Amino acid sequence: MHKNKKETITQDQNISFLRRFAVRSVALLAAVIGVVILFDPFYRYHAPLPGLKAVLSDKEYQCVGTLRNFDYDALIVGSSVCENYNNHWFDEGFGCTAIKAIRSYGATADLCYLLDKAYESHELKYVFYNIDPSSLSASTEPTYEATNCPMYLYDRSFFNDYPYWLNKGVLLEKIPYMLAYSLIGNYDEGDSYNWAQWKYFGQDLAIGMYTRLPDVKQMQPENTNAEELAGNIALLTAQVEAHPDTTFKFFFSPYSMLWWDNAYRNGERDAVIYNETQAIGALLAYDNAEIYFYQDDEDIITDLDNYMDMIHFSKDINYDIYDKLAKGEGRLTEENYTKRLEQMRTLSERIVQEDILQYYAK
Repeated sequence: MHKNKKETITQDQNISFLRRFAVRSVALLAAVIGVVILFDPFYRYHAPLPGLKAVLSDKEYQCVGTLRNFDYDALIVGSSVCENYNNHWFDEGFGCTAIKAIRSYGATADLCYLLDKAYESHELKYVFYNIDPSSLSASTEPTYEATNCPMYLYDRSFFNDYPYWLNKGVLLEKIPYMLAYSLIGNYDEGDSYNWAQWKYFGQDLAIGMYTRLPDVKQMQPENTNAEELAGNIALLTAQVEAHPDTTFKFFFSPYSMLWWDNAYRNGERDAVIYNETQAIGALLAYDNAEIYFYQDDEDIITDLDNYMDMIHFSKDINYDIYDKLAKGEGRLTEENYTKRLEQMRTLSERIVQEDILQYYAK
């Protein structure tokens, strides 16, 4: 049975329509991918286009791209307490071009992972590295994959980037956000990942965010985390050894007296001080490593108006730390570091026995 002419024409029209639809769909898809690659708000492929600023607010998505594609010779490395530094402070104070390598948890393995990404394509004059106490007892395995970070943005293959290319949020939110901050207003690129704007800092908030244990636990042995500590020290010293032309400026930030009260009541205080003492002693063996200690800044840590919780301090404190680093203040040496750590132990005793009592009964 032969098809009539009308049926043949209808079939030809359908085929033609499908071909046009396919071509237009492919063209639209290519255009979407092209726009994402061109503007590249996660800096996966390149630095900002001329005339656009580096608008950085999503560290899990942007940090690795900036480490690979930006022009810099210094890194500010650390946890969320480092996000409120302005990179330009370090540029001016140390004669460098600094960007941030940030991981909220601040675990040693994660931060060393970021350092490795940076060293793949850059030589660094300085690494300004904040050591969080918890990082010395953390796992020595990076946590990016386990915490569902976008690993397609971390590897070297572009063939699995389709979640980035075909992402409505990227196209309709991230790119307009980047363009708006680049072309409108006075966005400061040095404030990358900054979260302090519009945040409130004060003793009422800090105390309200602190859940104090009703009872004091037995103090743990100093070497409770000996295996993890050894592994994390090895990760740090391996970075220092592998890059002798980089000056590593390690520093310990001033956590509030609430944090020290919590460490004492949890039975962790002695292990914390032991871990720090061991790490500092190991790092001081290297000529290209400097260590600065600000945990015992009594005026800062006992003034809860500087904090929004027991750890996170205001941007004014970030500047104070930067300023002391630039002036070389608070530096530890082979001769003074054990004494400074013992003074920190004494200060923590006074905190839990006296200073904290203005807020809590003994």
